[in-house]
Amino acid sequence: MLAGIMFVPVFANAQEAAADSAAQEEMAPVAEEPAASPTIIDDEIIVEEQSFHQVVKDKFIEGDPLYMTPVLICLILGLAVAIERIITLNLSTTNTKKLLAKVEDALSSGGVEAAKDVTRNTKGPVASIFTQGLMRYSEGIEMVEKSIIAYGSVEMGRLEKGLVWISLFISLAPMLGFMGTVIGMIGAFDSIEAAGDISPSLVAGGIKIALLTTVAGLIVAIILQLFYNYCVAKIDSLVNDMEDASITLVDILVKHKLTGK
Repeated sequence: MLAGIMFVPVFANAQEAAADSAAQEEMAPVAEEPAASPTIIDDEIIVEEQSFHQVVKDKFIEGDPLYMTPVLICLILGLAVAIERIITLNLSTTNTKKLLAKVEDALSSGGVEAAKDVTRNTKGPVASIFTQGLMRYSEGIEMVEKSIIAYGSVEMGRLEKGLVWISLFISLAPMLGFMGTVIGMIGAFDSIEAAGDISPSLVAGGIKIALLTTVAGLIVAIILQLFYNYCVAKIDSLVNDMEDASITLVDILVKHKLTGK
């Protein structure tokens, strides 16, 4: 009995301790398994890519439309003139060998009048020069040569029409871009003077405008320069064809003795 009396309190205390431990375990938050974290591959952040049109639009706005608009106008007008010249020059291209063969056949079969009908029905500056030369056949070969040379200068002037405007826009676009650069830098220094301190964020706006307008002007000049050089090369080719064909026409007239006598 003495041993029982001694062990009962100990057993009771053990049961209470066990009950308290169980209660604490129930009250303790169950440790959850860590959720699967998103996998980051090479620390890359996927950003939606903007279209080329949207990028150009954003840069145009960032460069200040007040300075970017004149540069854009130069590009539009320069491209309009260049495209018109390219279409005109391509339409003026004539197969001179084929035309000379037709003229020679017409001279052999129907005379000068038949040859003039052939040249009048053919488009292009070469055919126009031939027509002017054949119209003077009655005045002699010398007058035919002078007529061809004089009218060839007229046709050359028509071919070069409009190139001066492309050249103007090529020179004007970078100037407008540099003007935006100078104005942007002046604005940046005005901000520094007003704040009395040099801060990158303070001058970044003005410098950004300056750089964007410069880049825009240079891009416009490069694009228009490519079109200008193409037009010049095409005109040189047409002029060479006119000169060669004119010499051949005179030789054909001499060969058939069509001097008007």
